[in-house]
Amino acid sequence: MEYLKSKGDIARFGEAVAVKQNDGHVVLESADKSYTQKLYECPTTGWKYFYATLDVDVVDSDDDEDHSAGLQPRYLLTDKLFELYRHFQRHPVLQPSVGRIVRNRIRLFDGQHKVAALLWNGRRIFECKVYVDPEMRLLNQTNIAAHDKFAQTRFFSSVMVAKLGSQFGIDFEQYKDLEDAQPKSEAGFMDFLAKKEGNTQTQGQLNARFRSYLYSSVLETRKTN
Repeated sequence: MEYLKSKGDIARFGEAVAVKQNDGHVVLESADKSYTQKLYECPTTGWKYFYATLDVDVVDSDDDEDHSAGLQPRYLLTDKLFELYRHFQRHPVLQPSVGRIVRNRIRLFDGQHKVAALLWNGRRIFECKVYVDPEMRLLNQTNIAAHDKFAQTRFFSSVMVAKLGSQFGIDFEQYKDLEDAQPKSEAGFMDFLAKKEGNTQTQGQLNARFRSYLYSSVLETRKTN
């Protein structure tokens, strides 16, 4: 954000907000905008939090600064950032970034690469989950555990192939039903997939996934026979 500001791509970021709670809602007031959101309460800790789509003007990274410890343990990784940048050119954001309010500032400690990639794509508003007054030590331990022993488990290859197989089946039926006077073939099917609306895969990725699907289909056929 500091870099984009220095280049004139964004006017400001990380500005202070006034925070007021009233009747199950929280009101955030910045220099030129107001946000009113419903407050939720964590049943385990009792911490209050809210969901909001926030402008870059009022968000910052939760780094160590002002003689206080931050919750953001990582630097940006170039390869991961570039992959997310390309991904968000066509794909939606599945989960909000997570932050907390620290001395009237909103600092994000989870989803740093996501926000940076969205900024790179020209996005200036971000979906966020924000804790209002959490206990620092427990939140820090929770954040570390979430990125360590409880890190999201990748799909097993067999599950991936099964998911892709069902999608390939739907696509193949559409391909077979095409009335284009062209002979149907695997090469023709791959060309159909590459041109299909909404496709975000390269030709190489499509070929690799189709080979995996065919391999799995042969194994499943052997099992049933």
